[in-house]
Amino acid sequence: MLKLNMYPSINKFCGSTKDKILETEILQPTDLNIMRCASQLKAGELVAFPTETVYALGAIATDANAVSKVYDVKKRPTDKALIVAVAKKSDIQKVVKSIPQKAQALIDKFMPGALTLVLDRADIIPDNVTAGSSSVAVRIPDNEVAKKLIELAGAPVVVPSANTADKASPTLASHVKDDLDGKIRYILDGGASDIGIESTIVDARTDPPTVLRAGGVTIKQLKSVIGEVVSRREDARLGKYMPNAEVLFSAFYDGMTDNICSRYDEIVKSGKSAVIICLNGNRKKYGERKVFTVGDGYKDYAHNLFAMLRRADSEHYDAVIAEGVNPEGLGESLVARLIKLSGGMII
Repeated sequence: MLKLNMYPSINKFCGSTKDKILETEILQPTDLNIMRCASQLKAGELVAFPTETVYALGAIATDANAVSKVYDVKKRPTDKALIVAVAKKSDIQKVVKSIPQKAQALIDKFMPGALTLVLDRADIIPDNVTAGSSSVAVRIPDNEVAKKLIELAGAPVVVPSANTADKASPTLASHVKDDLDGKIRYILDGGASDIGIESTIVDARTDPPTVLRAGGVTIKQLKSVIGEVVSRREDARLGKYMPNAEVLFSAFYDGMTDNICSRYDEIVKSGKSAVIICLNGNRKKYGERKVFTVGDGYKDYAHNLFAMLRRADSEHYDAVIAEGVNPEGLGESLVARLIKLSGGMII
Protein backbone atom coordinates (compact mmCIF):
# COMPACT_ATOMS: atom_id res chain seq x y z
CA MET A 1 0.00 0.00 0.00
CA LEU A 2 1.20 3.53 -0.81
CA LYS A 3 1.91 5.82 2.10
CA LEU A 4 1.33 9.56 1.99
CA ASN A 5 4.60 10.19 3.78
CA MET A 6 6.54 8.71 0.88
CA TYR A 7 6.54 12.22 -0.60
CA PRO A 8 8.50 14.27 1.95
CA SER A 9 10.03 16.31 -0.85
CA ILE A 10 6.65 17.88 -1.51
CA ASN A 11 7.08 19.98 1.60
CA LYS A 12 9.72 22.05 -0.13
CA PHE A 13 6.98 23.52 -2.29
CA CYS A 14 4.85 24.54 0.66
CA GLY A 15 4.72 28.11 1.86
CA SER A 16 2.78 31.26 1.29
CA THR A 17 1.27 31.61 -2.15
CA LYS A 18 2.27 35.26 -1.93
CA ASP A 19 5.94 34.45 -1.33
CA LYS A 20 6.75 31.87 -3.98
CA ILE A 21 6.32 31.29 -7.67
CA LEU A 22 5.68 27.58 -8.00
CA GLU A 23 6.40 25.31 -10.91
CA THR A 24 2.90 24.30 -11.91
CA GLU A 25 2.53 20.78 -13.28
CA ILE A 26 -0.41 19.17 -15.05
CA LEU A 27 -0.62 15.57 -13.86
CA GLN A 28 -2.51 12.62 -15.25
CA PRO A 29 -4.90 11.21 -12.63
CA THR A 30 -3.00 8.02 -11.83
CA ASP A 31 -3.28 6.53 -8.34
CA LEU A 32 0.23 7.78 -7.62
CA ASN A 33 -0.53 11.34 -8.73
CA ILE A 34 -3.85 11.50 -6.89
CA MET A 35 -2.04 10.45 -3.72
CA ARG A 36 0.64 13.06 -4.39
CA CYS A 37 -2.04 15.72 -4.63
CA ALA A 38 -3.75 14.46 -1.48
CA SER A 39 -0.41 14.88 0.31
CA GLN A 40 -0.23 18.45 -0.98
CA LEU A 41 -3.69 19.19 0.43
CA LYS A 42 -2.79 17.63 3.79
CA ALA A 43 0.29 19.88 3.88
CA GLY A 44 -1.97 22.95 3.73
CA GLU A 45 -1.49 23.69 0.04
CA LEU A 46 -3.82 24.02 -2.96
CA VAL A 47 -4.56 21.59 -5.80
CA ALA A 48 -6.73 22.00 -8.89
CA PHE A 49 -8.76 19.02 -10.01
CA PRO A 50 -11.69 18.11 -12.27
CA THR A 51 -15.33 17.88 -11.30
CA GLU A 52 -18.31 17.21 -13.52
CA THR A 53 -19.21 20.91 -13.55
CA VAL A 54 -15.93 22.87 -13.86
CA TYR A 55 -12.38 22.47 -12.52
CA ALA A 56 -12.08 23.18 -8.79
CA LEU A 57 -9.36 24.77 -6.69
CA GLY A 58 -9.15 22.64 -3.56
CA ALA A 59 -7.91 23.23 -0.02
CA ILE A 60 -8.74 21.44 3.21
CA ALA A 61 -11.94 23.11 4.40
CA THR A 62 -11.10 22.72 8.10
CA ASP A 63 -7.74 24.48 7.67
CA ALA A 64 -8.40 28.23 7.86
CA ASN A 65 -4.87 29.09 6.68
CA ALA A 66 -5.22 26.92 3.58
CA VAL A 67 -8.63 28.43 2.86
CA SER A 68 -7.10 31.92 3.05
CA LYS A 69 -4.69 30.91 0.28
CA VAL A 70 -7.67 30.10 -1.96
CA TYR A 71 -8.95 33.67 -1.61
CA ASP A 72 -5.46 35.02 -2.31
CA VAL A 73 -4.88 32.92 -5.42
CA LYS A 74 -8.33 33.53 -6.88
CA LYS A 75 -8.35 37.24 -5.94
CA ARG A 76 -11.76 36.46 -4.54
CA PRO A 77 -13.55 38.82 -2.12
CA THR A 78 -13.50 37.28 1.35
CA ASP A 79 -17.21 38.01 1.81
CA LYS A 80 -18.07 35.38 -0.82
CA ALA A 81 -18.48 31.99 0.83
CA LEU A 82 -16.91 28.83 -0.60
CA ILE A 83 -18.60 25.54 -1.41
CA VAL A 84 -17.38 22.51 0.53
CA ALA A 85 -17.15 19.07 -1.11
CA VAL A 86 -17.13 15.67 0.55
CA ALA A 87 -16.47 12.24 -0.93
CA LYS A 88 -19.62 10.37 0.14
CA LYS A 89 -23.11 10.98 1.52
CA SER A 90 -22.30 9.94 5.07
CA ASP A 91 -19.60 12.65 5.21
CA ILE A 92 -22.20 15.41 4.82
CA GLN A 93 -23.17 14.92 8.47
CA LYS A 94 -19.65 15.91 9.48
CA VAL A 95 -19.93 19.43 8.04
CA VAL A 96 -23.57 20.28 8.86
CA LYS A 97 -25.62 20.31 12.07
CA SER A 98 -28.75 18.68 10.67
CA ILE A 99 -30.28 17.49 7.40
CA PRO A 100 -33.97 18.34 6.89
CA GLN A 101 -36.23 15.77 5.22
CA LYS A 102 -36.38 17.53 1.86
CA ALA A 103 -32.62 18.01 1.86
CA GLN A 104 -32.18 14.29 2.45
CA ALA A 105 -34.48 13.53 -0.47
CA LEU A 106 -32.34 15.74 -2.73
CA ILE A 107 -29.16 14.11 -1.45
CA ASP A 108 -30.58 10.66 -2.17
CA LYS A 109 -31.57 11.63 -5.73
CA PHE A 110 -28.88 14.04 -6.95
CA MET A 111 -25.68 13.37 -5.01
CA PRO A 112 -23.08 12.77 -6.23
CA GLY A 113 -23.98 15.37 -8.84
CA ALA A 114 -24.27 19.02 -9.82
CA LEU A 115 -26.25 20.04 -6.76
CA THR A 116 -25.08 22.10 -3.77
CA LEU A 117 -27.17 22.33 -0.61
CA VAL A 118 -26.99 25.16 1.92
CA LEU A 119 -27.45 23.86 5.49
CA ASP A 120 -26.56 24.92 9.03
CA ARG A 121 -22.81 24.48 9.40
CA ALA A 122 -21.02 22.29 11.89
CA ASP A 123 -18.45 23.81 14.25
CA ILE A 124 -15.49 22.27 12.39
CA ILE A 125 -16.00 24.63 9.44
CA PRO A 126 -13.99 27.88 9.87
CA ASP A 127 -15.57 31.30 9.48
CA ASN A 128 -13.56 32.14 6.36
CA VAL A 129 -15.14 29.23 4.46
CA THR A 130 -18.64 30.62 5.03
CA ALA A 131 -17.80 34.35 5.09
CA GLY A 132 -18.94 34.35 8.70
CA SER A 133 -22.35 32.87 7.93
CA SER A 134 -23.99 30.20 10.10
CA SER A 135 -24.61 28.10 6.99
CA VAL A 136 -22.38 26.02 4.75
CA ALA A 137 -22.82 25.00 1.11
CA VAL A 138 -21.98 21.33 0.51
CA ARG A 139 -21.86 18.99 -2.48
CA ILE A 140 -20.43 15.67 -3.68
CA PRO A 141 -18.78 15.90 -7.12
CA ASP A 142 -19.85 13.27 -9.63
CA ASN A 143 -16.28 12.69 -10.72
CA GLU A 144 -14.18 9.71 -9.67
CA VAL A 145 -10.90 11.66 -9.58
CA ALA A 146 -12.43 14.33 -7.35
CA LYS A 147 -14.03 11.82 -4.99
CA LYS A 148 -10.85 9.77 -4.69
CA LEU A 149 -8.75 12.87 -4.00
CA ILE A 150 -11.11 14.13 -1.30
CA GLU A 151 -11.28 10.70 0.30
CA LEU A 152 -7.47 10.40 0.38
CA ALA A 153 -7.19 13.92 1.81
CA GLY A 154 -9.22 12.64 4.74
CA ALA A 155 -11.19 15.87 5.18
CA PRO A 156 -13.78 18.03 3.44
CA VAL A 157 -12.33 20.23 0.69
CA VAL A 158 -13.40 23.68 -0.53
CA VAL A 159 -14.13 23.62 -4.27
CA PRO A 160 -14.45 27.07 -5.87
CA SER A 161 -13.70 27.18 -9.59
CA ALA A 162 -9.97 26.99 -10.35
CA ASN A 163 -9.57 30.42 -11.92
CA THR A 164 -8.90 33.99 -10.92
CA ALA A 165 -12.00 36.10 -10.39
CA ASP A 166 -11.55 37.92 -13.72
CA LYS A 167 -11.53 34.75 -15.85
CA ALA A 168 -14.19 32.32 -17.07
CA SER A 169 -14.69 29.13 -15.10
CA PRO A 170 -12.22 26.52 -16.40
CA THR A 171 -13.47 23.39 -18.13
CA LEU A 172 -10.03 22.06 -19.13
CA ALA A 173 -6.76 21.59 -17.23
CA SER A 174 -5.12 23.95 -19.75
CA HIS A 175 -7.57 26.71 -18.72
CA VAL A 176 -6.44 26.30 -15.12
CA LYS A 177 -2.79 26.46 -16.18
CA ASP A 178 -3.47 29.67 -18.11
CA ASP A 179 -4.94 31.34 -15.02
CA LEU A 180 -2.99 29.87 -12.10
CA ASP A 181 0.42 29.05 -13.54
CA GLY A 182 3.06 29.70 -10.88
CA LYS A 183 0.43 29.98 -8.11
CA ILE A 184 -0.28 26.32 -7.39
CA ARG A 185 1.83 23.19 -7.59
CA TYR A 186 -0.44 20.59 -9.19
CA ILE A 187 -3.36 20.35 -11.60
CA LEU A 188 -4.98 16.95 -12.04
CA ASP A 189 -6.08 16.54 -15.65
CA GLY A 190 -9.44 14.82 -15.98
CA GLY A 191 -10.22 15.95 -19.51
CA ALA A 192 -13.10 18.27 -20.35
CA SER A 193 -15.73 18.88 -17.67
CA ASP A 194 -18.91 16.97 -18.49
CA ILE A 195 -21.44 19.74 -17.75
CA GLY A 196 -19.43 22.94 -18.11
CA ILE A 197 -21.56 25.21 -15.91
CA GLU A 198 -21.61 25.35 -12.14
CA SER A 199 -23.76 23.34 -9.74
CA THR A 200 -27.28 24.35 -8.80
CA ILE A 201 -27.36 25.85 -5.30
CA VAL A 202 -30.42 25.25 -3.11
CA ASP A 203 -30.95 26.70 0.37
CA ALA A 204 -32.52 23.69 2.09
CA ARG A 205 -33.07 25.56 5.36
CA THR A 206 -36.13 27.34 3.97
CA ASP A 207 -39.56 25.84 3.36
CA PRO A 208 -40.07 25.61 0.48
CA PRO A 209 -36.36 25.32 -0.43
CA THR A 210 -34.88 28.29 -2.32
CA VAL A 211 -32.87 28.01 -5.54
CA LEU A 212 -30.02 30.50 -5.16
CA ARG A 213 -28.25 29.60 -8.42
CA ALA A 214 -29.47 27.67 -11.43
CA GLY A 215 -26.98 25.13 -12.70
CA GLY A 216 -26.50 21.49 -13.65
CA VAL A 217 -29.65 20.22 -11.89
CA THR A 218 -32.79 21.85 -13.28
CA ILE A 219 -35.67 23.31 -11.31
CA LYS A 220 -37.99 20.79 -12.98
CA GLN A 221 -35.81 17.98 -11.64
CA LEU A 222 -35.86 19.49 -8.14
CA LYS A 223 -39.65 19.81 -8.18
CA SER A 224 -40.03 16.21 -9.29
CA VAL A 225 -38.46 15.14 -5.98
CA ILE A 226 -39.55 17.68 -3.34
CA GLY A 227 -42.44 19.59 -4.90
CA GLU A 228 -42.50 23.36 -4.62
CA VAL A 229 -39.31 25.40 -4.72
CA VAL A 230 -38.83 29.14 -5.00
CA SER A 231 -36.17 30.88 -7.08
CA ARG A 232 -34.14 33.94 -6.20
CA ARG A 233 -32.78 35.66 -9.28
CA GLU A 234 -29.05 36.24 -9.18
CA ASP A 235 -27.99 39.88 -9.40
CA ALA A 236 -26.54 40.30 -12.90
CA ARG A 237 -24.15 42.97 -11.59
CA LEU A 238 -22.51 40.58 -9.13
CA GLY A 239 -20.95 38.20 -11.62
CA LYS A 240 -17.54 36.99 -10.50
CA TYR A 241 -16.34 37.01 -14.11
CA MET A 242 -16.91 39.50 -16.89
CA PRO A 243 -15.23 38.73 -20.23
CA ASN A 244 -12.99 41.35 -21.80
CA ALA A 245 -15.48 41.50 -24.66
CA GLU A 246 -18.91 43.03 -24.19
CA VAL A 247 -21.39 40.15 -23.95
CA LEU A 248 -24.91 40.44 -25.33
CA PHE A 249 -27.48 37.73 -25.72
CA SER A 250 -30.75 37.59 -27.57
CA ALA A 251 -34.15 36.77 -26.21
CA PHE A 252 -35.40 33.42 -27.53
CA TYR A 253 -38.07 33.91 -30.19
CA ASP A 254 -38.76 33.22 -33.87
CA GLY A 255 -36.86 36.27 -35.13
CA MET A 256 -33.84 35.74 -32.88
CA THR A 257 -31.26 35.03 -35.59
CA ASP A 258 -32.34 38.07 -37.67
CA ASN A 259 -32.06 40.24 -34.58
CA ILE A 260 -28.57 38.91 -33.85
CA CYS A 261 -27.46 39.57 -37.44
CA SER A 262 -28.67 43.17 -37.21
CA ARG A 263 -26.86 43.82 -33.97
CA TYR A 264 -23.69 42.13 -35.25
CA ASP A 265 -23.72 44.36 -38.35
CA GLU A 266 -24.20 47.49 -36.23
CA ILE A 267 -21.20 46.58 -34.07
CA VAL A 268 -18.95 45.85 -37.06
CA LYS A 269 -20.08 49.05 -38.83
CA SER A 270 -18.98 51.01 -35.76
CA GLY A 271 -15.44 49.67 -36.25
CA LYS A 272 -15.47 46.97 -33.60
CA SER A 273 -15.01 43.21 -33.95
CA ALA A 274 -17.77 40.77 -32.99
CA VAL A 275 -18.43 37.04 -32.88
CA ILE A 276 -21.67 35.09 -32.52
CA ILE A 277 -22.04 32.04 -30.26
CA CYS A 278 -24.64 29.70 -31.70
CA LEU A 279 -25.90 26.14 -31.97
CA ASN A 280 -24.76 24.12 -34.98
CA GLY A 281 -28.23 24.10 -36.51
CA ASN A 282 -28.29 27.89 -36.81
CA ARG A 283 -24.82 28.35 -38.28
CA LYS A 284 -25.94 28.93 -41.88
CA LYS A 285 -28.33 31.69 -40.82
CA TYR A 286 -25.37 33.94 -39.99
CA GLY A 287 -23.76 33.78 -43.43
CA GLU A 288 -20.18 35.05 -43.52
CA ARG A 289 -20.29 36.59 -40.07
CA LYS A 290 -17.76 35.38 -37.46
CA VAL A 291 -19.28 32.48 -35.50
CA PHE A 292 -18.29 30.06 -32.74
CA THR A 293 -20.51 26.97 -32.74
CA VAL A 294 -21.14 25.24 -29.42
CA GLY A 295 -22.79 21.99 -30.50
CA ASP A 296 -26.18 20.52 -31.29
CA GLY A 297 -28.19 21.07 -28.11
CA TYR A 298 -28.41 22.83 -24.76
CA LYS A 299 -26.16 20.29 -23.04
CA ASP A 300 -23.43 21.07 -25.61
CA TYR A 301 -24.10 24.80 -25.20
CA ALA A 302 -23.60 24.58 -21.43
CA HIS A 303 -20.55 22.36 -21.86
CA ASN A 304 -18.80 24.78 -24.25
CA LEU A 305 -20.01 28.25 -23.19
CA PHE A 306 -17.11 29.19 -20.92
CA ALA A 307 -14.57 27.76 -23.37
CA MET A 308 -16.00 29.93 -26.17
CA LEU A 309 -15.82 33.04 -23.97
CA ARG A 310 -12.19 32.26 -23.20
CA ARG A 311 -11.57 31.89 -26.93
CA ALA A 312 -13.22 35.26 -27.61
CA ASP A 313 -10.94 36.87 -25.04
CA SER A 314 -7.84 35.21 -26.46
CA GLU A 315 -8.75 36.34 -30.00
CA HIS A 316 -9.46 39.89 -28.75
CA TYR A 317 -13.05 40.32 -29.93
CA ASP A 318 -14.75 43.51 -28.80
CA ALA A 319 -18.20 41.94 -28.54
CA VAL A 320 -19.79 38.52 -28.19
CA ILE A 321 -23.42 37.93 -29.11
CA ALA A 322 -24.83 34.71 -27.68
CA GLU A 323 -27.98 33.00 -28.88
CA GLY A 324 -30.79 32.84 -26.38
CA VAL A 325 -32.42 29.55 -25.44
CA ASN A 326 -35.81 28.32 -24.35
CA PRO A 327 -35.76 28.88 -20.56
CA GLU A 328 -36.88 25.38 -19.65
CA GLY A 329 -34.84 22.53 -18.19
CA LEU A 330 -31.12 23.12 -18.68
CA GLY A 331 -32.07 26.17 -20.77
CA GLU A 332 -33.15 27.90 -17.57
CA SER A 333 -29.65 27.47 -16.13
CA LEU A 334 -28.10 28.70 -19.37
CA VAL A 335 -30.26 31.83 -19.37
CA ALA A 336 -29.19 32.53 -15.77
CA ARG A 337 -25.51 32.23 -16.78
CA LEU A 338 -26.00 34.47 -19.82
CA ILE A 339 -27.80 37.13 -17.81
CA LYS A 340 -24.95 37.18 -15.31
CA LEU A 341 -22.23 37.19 -17.95
CA SER A 342 -23.87 39.99 -19.92
CA GLY A 343 -24.79 42.11 -16.93
CA GLY A 344 -28.38 41.75 -18.08
CA MET A 345 -27.72 43.11 -21.60
CA ILE A 346 -30.48 41.31 -23.54
CA ILE A 347 -31.13 42.30 -27.17
